[in-house]
Amino acid sequence: MPVEQIRIFDTTLRDGEQAPGCSMTLREKLRVAKALAELNVDVIEAGFPVASPGDFESVQAIAEANFGPIICGLARCNAGDIEKVHAAVKAAQRHRIHVFVATSQIHREYKLKMAKEEIIKSAVGAISLARELCDDVEFSPEDASRTELGYLAEVVSAAIEAGATTVNVPDTVGYTVPAEFDQLFRYLKKHVTGIDDVTLSVHCHDDLGMAVANSLAAVAGGARQIECTINGIGERAGNCSLEEVVMALKTRSEFFELETGIDTTRLYPTSRLVSSITGMHVPRNKAIVGENAFAHEAGIHQHGMLQHASTYEIMRPVDVGISRSNLVLGKHSGRHAFRDRVSELGFELDDFETNRAFQEFKKLADRKKDVYDGDIEAIILNVDSLSPGPWLLQSLDVTTSTGKDASATVVLVGESDNQVSQSAEGDGPIAASFLALEKATGVDLTLQKFEVHSASIGEDAQGEVTVTVEHDGLNFRGHGANVDIVEAGARAYLEVINRVLRRRDSNAVPRSGSGDASHATI
Repeated sequence: MPVEQIRIFDTTLRDGEQAPGCSMTLREKLRVAKALAELNVDVIEAGFPVASPGDFESVQAIAEANFGPIICGLARCNAGDIEKVHAAVKAAQRHRIHVFVATSQIHREYKLKMAKEEIIKSAVGAISLARELCDDVEFSPEDASRTELGYLAEVVSAAIEAGATTVNVPDTVGYTVPAEFDQLFRYLKKHVTGIDDVTLSVHCHDDLGMAVANSLAAVAGGARQIECTINGIGERAGNCSLEEVVMALKTRSEFFELETGIDTTRLYPTSRLVSSITGMHVPRNKAIVGENAFAHEAGIHQHGMLQHASTYEIMRPVDVGISRSNLVLGKHSGRHAFRDRVSELGFELDDFETNRAFQEFKKLADRKKDVYDGDIEAIILNVDSLSPGPWLLQSLDVTTSTGKDASATVVLVGESDNQVSQSAEGDGPIAASFLALEKATGVDLTLQKFEVHSASIGEDAQGEVTVTVEHDGLNFRGHGANVDIVEAGARAYLEVINRVLRRRDSNAVPRSGSGDASHATI
């Protein structure tokens, strides 16, 4: 008898990107969408097209790429939003329109200022319009977990009758608890006519740390689609973590008797990619993909592991894409060994990207004795930042001593092979380097955040630097990796400067929208 399958609906590019500091460029969104397709998610919620021209463009580009999963866009219950979503997603071979409206008493009274009947009428009208444009329509009653059960059943019944093919029940503010949420789904299954003809979905936030537990409770109660994000990123405390809920279903398959179509060996590389792009580092003790998830230090644990891995590991590292070999490469390692290691780590690069990454690997191997998996991952994840335009860092000279200002001299090479050299002083080597880069390029930035993360082990480990800056009222983020933290920081800062200059040259429209549309949550 075939095992029933749970759909995985990934909203990293929509709800996940709404987390402060997690905004992505179009190129970065396409990289994440491709990784999600390789992970084999069922649905990619690519964005909220009406929020801004940038959001519309990114959703449209992902739809046109046709990576494979259903491409979905979010809309409020109005014609303008719905038509915008359809225009953005229609190029995808499989596409979905997702409409939502708040239903809880607190939202009705204080946000919408609408009566119960008005909300149902709005939902029905929106779903009917969406069905005229698209066969696949999802409906979400926002803040469902705080909505009166009888009224929620009434709204869901009306949505199904209007033509919704998926009904999502969100715990928008992370308020519910597993037993309560399980009963909510069972109540809907019992009291809503036609509910067995649609896919019931769940979308949980993690404000009380129960997003994964609540999602699994909803599955026990009848949900067959889980909405989640990579690394659990999202509004406030985040969303249900995709890697956690997927591995819970897989590891406890005898209990749930359900499965997903996820290629779990892609979980770790996808997690690392999203972490690198968003600058949201994964905590060491994070379940499934954290550095400590498969580490054992206590003597009794180590003894048990030596006898049999299952004594203290309920999953194998390889099942989530983590290699245990940590094969060490060096300066004598060739392109073939490097390419094999990249593949074993779960990354797929085209020839051009492989060549660029291999060149950086060789440079790194000349500077440190051993190159570990983490070093290679850092190179791969920063391969986009190795592009020259419009400025490339040719050299950086820094002088610093106790009790004196540091000085830095940078030499940059432009796209026309023109060189610019500038020097500056600052109260430390990082400050001096950043000021020299600003003087050389004519771009003034305000540093908001400087984060350093070790890519591997040892005194000569690469440092991954993420900088967040403000320029003309907009936030930009850059990444750099190097065994020299000052140089890694300079590369990250120059990446931001290049983004500012490219945006200025293309007269790009700011991605943040105006009004409520710029910020939607379910």
